[in-house]
Amino acid sequence: MPAIVQLEDIHKVYGSGEVPVHAVRGVSLEIGAGEFVAIMGASGSGKSTLMNLLGCLDRPTKGRYLLSGADVSGLDRNQLADLRNQQLGFVFQGFNLLARTTARENVELPMLYGRRRFASREIRGRALRSLDIVGLTDRADHFPSQLSGGQQQRVAIARALINEPQILLADEPTGNLDSKTAVEIMGVFQKLNDAGITIVMITHELDIARYCQRNLVMRDGRLVSDVPVGDRLRAPAELQRILAAEAKAMLTA
Repeated sequence: MPAIVQLEDIHKVYGSGEVPVHAVRGVSLEIGAGEFVAIMGASGSGKSTLMNLLGCLDRPTKGRYLLSGADVSGLDRNQLADLRNQQLGFVFQGFNLLARTTARENVELPMLYGRRRFASREIRGRALRSLDIVGLTDRADHFPSQLSGGQQQRVAIARALINEPQILLADEPTGNLDSKTAVEIMGVFQKLNDAGITIVMITHELDIARYCQRNLVMRDGRLVSDVPVGDRLRAPAELQRILAAEAKAMLTA
């Protein structure tokens, strides 16, 4: 499969004093279109910094980052903001939903803050389709306080999907969830991946990483392991059916 992400000798150094912090040290990496990759490592290993670089939330100190073949390492702040809005989707551990805004309105936010202007009917329609993909159409008018933790994370995933990103970046997306709900969320990610979305996820949980296709391990800023998952877990069939037709239809429209 063609590489959607190419990192070439990426370094990230923080601070210019006597003791600079080398958060990422010479990472070279390719991620193919349609892969589902977990990044793992202890606290301070560099995994979060690497995710920030992949998400264009930070720039490398040295090295090149090619996204779909285009070098994004030298883009300015506005160009990076446009790229994040149009090509990348983000899911976080803490959901980051606006408390006084309905599920549908939370999902609509990326379309409202981008430079492109959309008709309100299109924004609403795409938000409802995204909620349909994660099985929450019937909760569109509910506020976050009226939703369970798993439902809130589904809303966050729908929000990440609304601009039809090339890559979904998930930072500890199951960290605030119980084990049963975590499996449900991994079922959502697996079905999105089956429909063609590239997913890169940070996790510290070995069992959650087994739902991915490939596991990367960071240590002291370096990539020390990159292995396919030989005993990959699959979410129960009834959970996988949540997204089957809807995800495929939206992503191929």
